[in-house]
Amino acid sequence: MIKKIVAILILTLSILNAQESNATKEPKFILKDIYGKTTTVYGLKNGLKIPDAKGKVVLIEFWGTHCPPCLMSIPHYIDLTKKYKDKLAIYAIEVQATPKDRLLEFAKQKGINYNIFTQDENINFVRYLAQRAGWRGAIPFLVIFDQSGNVVDMKIGMVSEKYLEQVIDFLNSDKYKNQNKSSSKTKDTNSTKADNNSSKK
Repeated sequence: MIKKIVAILILTLSILNAQESNATKEPKFILKDIYGKTTTVYGLKNGLKIPDAKGKVVLIEFWGTHCPPCLMSIPHYIDLTKKYKDKLAIYAIEVQATPKDRLLEFAKQKGINYNIFTQDENINFVRYLAQRAGWRGAIPFLVIFDQSGNVVDMKIGMVSEKYLEQVIDFLNSDKYKNQNKSSSKTKDTNSTKADNNSSKK
């Protein structure tokens, strides 16, 4: 399972790197949830930076109130939010144009304890993520980010709670954290070498 997740991570990062190769600066988005709370999100080369979710695994899902698999996923997300309170942040964007007042009532009835957004109020971010992730409209659509904002996986269709627990536990494992530290050191070393070579020219 861990090898599979790492393989998916490498493939996904390659796709996003290719799609973002022409970007010259980090875009900034101010997301507004159904309660009026705002969250700042920055687009990065390999994923996203969300200061409010610093140090947490992030799940961003495009979903709808008239989508059966989406509705089946809600209890999973509620349980995961409780279980990984300080390690997980979920941002669910409703993309079936459910009016905000109905969405508020829906969230209350279902006991949703994670962040809910409407597409209308956050359309620029939806378009940005859809373009980068190659989303074609099928829901539920889930993107998983590690604690540094790097994309780990993308899924179309309902994802089991067991799989999500395995991913979250793996991303919080010492093995993954040490792997990331080694990667960062390698990047820093390569950057320093490149800078030194440039200065010699």
